[in-house]
Formats: sequence, structure tokens, C-alpha cells
Amino acid sequence: MIMLSRVAERVYWMARYIERAEDTARLVAAYNHLVMDIPKGSQPGWEILVRILDADPVFDEWFNVRNEQNVLRLLIGEADATCSIPYAVHAARENVRTTRDVIPDEVWELVNELYLYTADAAEHSVGRRNRQQYLEQVIQRCQVINGVLRSTLCRDHSYRFIMLGQLLERADMTTRIIDVGASDFLEREGATQGIEHLLWGTLLKSMSALGAYRRMIGPQVEKNAAVDFVFMEETFPRSVRFCVRGIQDELTPLSNNKASLRVVERMRRKLRGFESTSMDQSALHAYIDELQLIIGDLHQAVYESWFHSGEG
Repeated sequence: MIMLSRVAERVYWMARYIERAEDTARLVAAYNHLVMDIPKGSQPGWEILVRILDADPVFDEWFNVRNEQNVLRLLIGEADATCSIPYAVHAARENVRTTRDVIPDEVWELVNELYLYTADAAEHSVGRRNRQQYLEQVIQRCQVINGVLRSTLCRDHSYRFIMLGQLLERADMTTRIIDVGASDFLEREGATQGIEHLLWGTLLKSMSALGAYRRMIGPQVEKNAAVDFVFMEETFPRSVRFCVRGIQDELTPLSNNKASLRVVERMRRKLRGFESTSMDQSALHAYIDELQLIIGDLHQAVYESWFHSGEG
């Protein structure tokens, strides 16, 4: 099958932005539940959301004080902020709009409806009254879009680049959440006695992993078991290991795939050396930093192999 590189690039980014909007909404929703469940002063500061999304420079352009209102305004209400949900939805819509010949009509309609919803509701959903309903709507609408893509697209190059974008974005977000969230929790270990299970449960909930963890591991959330689960559980669709295997599966049928597959093999080797019980906070942070660099290298390899080469 012949596919224009510009089309491959746009469906890849469409998938990344849809995944980014959903993951950001999950993250904010999980933290929003946390602050209502634990004693005031025990929860991490709202700036943890900014750090997870690597949005410190963007935040500093818009605001001075890292309080609840400003953080949520940035992530929910500011359509021009590159880390916000409305920005991701708008970017996804533009990529779908210019590739409608390879995307099912239903997907265009659903993405456009999501865009119209966020454009209308975002500004009024920063406050606590409407926030959770807005976030749940974004998550559900993104899930419907992905469900339609999976159930209606032929397993051709369009589908493969969509899956590559989704899985890369998901692996990146999972590592970010563990890196910043786990580091924050471990720094405050001892000061949060009695609520550790809530903190680590929130971390899993932000990746929609809490239910799966409880079914497979047990009801009590332990830090090492939680980190191992989202990194190494091969049957959980949001684990890093699952994403890496899925990326390899989608790359294999493509031509000109050698550079990207070499990077995937580096990720597989890196994951084989993962053992959370032998890592303190600094070792875990260093490990995730290295893994995120490999994820960046994989994106670059995909970009250079297919998006700069005319047709692929």
C-alpha cells in the first residue's frame, strides 16, 4: 500500500492529540478526586500536574502563582496553551479535517463534536461545580472516537500510524506520571502515613489502572507493586511493556522500518532491566529519564523514516 507521508504524519498526530486530551483529563480528574478524599494539607500541590505534563515554561508564560485556579485554568480553560485539553482537541480536529479521505466519516463527526463541546464548555468548567462532568465527557468522547477507529478502519497503513501515535503518547504519559508522581510521594514518605494507599491509588487511577491492579494484584495498593504493574504488566493496555510490544507489532509490516525497530529493541532491553524494588527515588528517576529519551528517539526515528521521505 502506498500512503503519502503527509497523510501518515497527520493521522499519527491526530492519534497522539486524542490520547493526550484523554490522558490529561484522566490525570486532572484523578487528582480532583484525591483532594476531596484526603485531609487538607496532605495532598501534593496542584503544581504536580504542571510538572507531570512538562508544562512549567507554558505555565510561567500565563500565570505567576501555582494554585488550583491557575493550574486548572491552564489545563482546562486556555485553548491557546499547548498543554491544555482544548488545544489538544483542536489540534486533533485539524489533523482529521485534512485527512478525511482515510478516516471514517463518523470519526470526523465525533472529533468535531468533541471540539465544539470543549470550545463551549472549557471556560465554564475550571471551577469545581462543572469540572468533573467536563473531564468525564472528554474521556468518554475520546474513548468513543478510539472505539470507532478500531471497529471500522481496515488494518492498513492508516491504522498502523494511528496506533503508533496512540501507543507512543500513552507510553510517554505513563512514564511521566510515574516519574513525577512517584518522586513526589517518595519525597514526602513518612509525612503521609495512613494515606499512602490513597496516593498510590490515585496514581493508578490517573492511568485508568486501579481496577486492573486490584483484580490482578490485590485490593491494597503498594508502591513497588504499583510501579511494576504500570511498567511491566504485559496484559494491561496502558503499561509501558504493552505499548512497546504494540509499537513493534505495528512497525513490523511497514517498509523502511529498520531504524525504528532498532530503537524499539533498545526500549525492550531497557525494560528487561527494570526492577523497582532495587531502586531508590533517584535511581527510579534516572531510569525513567533514560527511558523517556529512548521514547523521544523512537518518535524521531518514525519521523525521519516516514514523514520526511515523500511517500511510504
